Formats: sequence, structure tokens, C-alpha cells
Amino acid sequence: MRPERTLAEALGAGVLVLDGGLSNQLEAQGCDLSDALWSARLLADGPEQIEAAHTAYVRAGARVLITSSYQATFEGFARRGAGREEAARLLARSVELARTAGDAVGEEVWVAASVGPYGAMLADGSEYRGRYGLTVGALERFHRPRIEVLAEAEPDVLALETVPDSEEAEALLRAVEGCGAVWLSYTVEGGRTRAGQDLAEAFAVAAGNEQVVAVGVNCCDPADAGDAVELAVAVTGKPAVVYPNSGERWDARARGWSGDMAFDPARALAWAGAGARLVGGCCRVGPETIGALAGTLTRERGDGTG
Repeated sequence: MRPERTLAEALGAGVLVLDGGLSNQLEAQGCDLSDALWSARLLADGPEQIEAAHTAYVRAGARVLITSSYQATFEGFARRGAGREEAARLLARSVELARTAGDAVGEEVWVAASVGPYGAMLADGSEYRGRYGLTVGALERFHRPRIEVLAEAEPDVLALETVPDSEEAEALLRAVEGCGAVWLSYTVEGGRTRAGQDLAEAFAVAAGNEQVVAVGVNCCDPADAGDAVELAVAVTGKPAVVYPNSGERWDARARGWSGDMAFDPARALAWAGAGARLVGGCCRVGPETIGALAGTLTRERGDGTG
């Protein structure tokens, strides 16, 4: 069931709590994600697990669910033998599963269809580097077909997320033209895009674009989030979206996480005060932490559900 308000209307009323990392919740449920398609594999092999993960976040207090389509592409599905018709069906299923999970509570829940960067399809960590050697036009042509399929499934917003490079952001914004509301979220490090670009210039690509309902960062260190939120609002005049990682770091060679948990739900108050209206977590941030974040916003500001 679609919510009564658009996401933009809800953001005008207050802060909405996003979910956390889908992959860590799936792993907590016993799922094996050692596959190039990552969590997207379960769209075919275990859709009930994806719905259960979404439901865990809704019950924790999330009111915006991000779909399992981050690493889902026609090219990636083709490598597993799925034709375009089957791939399109699986992409649409990602929206349906989130919508069904949202119906588990008697409140408005918005569905954000995840559109990951080109590097996610490569499954080699390229989304944390950008600069793939492709033109803006080539990237636009890559992204457009799956964006069209996701848009046809009627999510409430398209989440252009974990974008490492402002040129890819330009390509994505071209590719979503006519496909409804979007948010744009960069992955950053030390106040710059992962590709090393000036963050103010990167945010500026969304300024004046009426399709964009929020701009910000995700899949980054929590310590980098606050300044990025302030900058996103200052540059674009739009609400900010922020959902950093736990603070632990992925070691690609060791295929494991290192470091300590640094995600403090109390930081959400400062992010909201700086103009964030979509607040949640990314990798390694689970339902318990999202529940604490939702509780903090509800108690301290009284707007945790918008």
C-alpha cells in the first residue's frame, strides 16, 4: 500500500528514519552472500529472506525501506543466465518485497528503489574509487534501462546511492529524467568524493533539479557525515539524506571487517539540526541501532516518523 503523502511532503513535515544495512541483516538471518550479485541473488533464490530483513527494520522504527536492487543489473543477472525479461521481473520484485514489508505496520512506509553505481555491478570495490574510464553518456546508457524498470514498479523514490564520482552523478541524473522523485547520495571520505572531487561541486550537480528531493551521503565513516550534511543543504537548499556505515572498514583482501563500531545514534540529532530529513545507516548498521536512532529522534525531537 502506497503512503498517503509523497516523500517530499513527508520531508517537509519532519525527519524520516531510514533502514540500515540490508546485507548484514541478511547474514544475521543465516544467508550466504558470497556471490557477485551480493544480496540481489536472493531476489531469485530467497525473496522471503529479503522481505524478512525489511520487516526487521520496519519493526525497529524505519519508515523508509531501501530495496535490494543496489547490485542488481541486467548485466549481472545475465552472467547468472537470466535473460532481460527475467532480470526485469527480479528488479520489480525488489520493490514489491519492500512494499509488502512496509504493510506490516499501520503507518506510512516509503519505498526507495536502490540504484547503485556502475562499480557495484563490477563487484570489485570500484564504487569506492569511481573513475571507471567511461564517458557520462556511456554511464547514462548503462543506468537508464534498469531505472526505467524500477520506476515502472512504482517506488516512492529512486535512491541514487553510494555514488563515488560527480560525473557518474551527472549521468544518473540524466538517466532518471521523467522517472519520478530521486535522492542523490555520495560515498565520501575526508570531505571529498571517493574519486577525490570537491564535495561542494559534487553536490552542485543536483542544485535546481526539481526531481531531486534530498541530497547527501551514505556508505561513509560517521565522522564524515556531519560536515557533509551541512554542505549539502548549503549548496543545494534541499533536505539532506545521511546514512553512514558503522565505522568499521572493509578489508577487500581479507574479505572481512576491521575496526570498531563508531555509529552513535545520538549523532542523528546534530544531523537533523543541520538539515537532514532522511537519517539511517548503511553497512554493518542493524535493526537494533536503527531502533535506538528512531527512539532518539522521537524522544528528543518528536519527529522520528515525519
